[in-house]
Amino acid sequence: MFKEFPTFYIELANMIGKEVFIMALTKDEKASIIKEFAKNEKDTGSAEVQIAILTKEINVLTEHLKEHTHDYHSRRGLLKKVGQRRNMLQYLAKKDIQSYREVIKKLGLRK
Repeated sequence: MFKEFPTFYIELANMIGKEVFIMALTKDEKASIIKEFAKNEKDTGSAEVQIAILTKEINVLTEHLKEHTHDYHSRRGLLKKVGQRRNMLQYLAKKDIQSYREVIKKLGLRK
């Protein structure tokens, strides 16, 4: 009855000649981030993994907002994600400074 979300919109955009920009992370993208930052194979929710996922989502939203400057709802979502990431980074810095430094270096967050 319903087509898969991304495929349907991609086909629709191709029919009218527009480019498609999907803001949500796909399962594969999320799985690769989890695989890279996980402490072990079962780890999906550690602070390191959450920070990495939030960073990817922030980067995607930032690119979206460069083109759609008046999209205030997405801007609010971006600010909430930035706040969540900041809190997770503060938590990680208090709990495990070495892991914090590794995550910062891998993601290139501090200059």
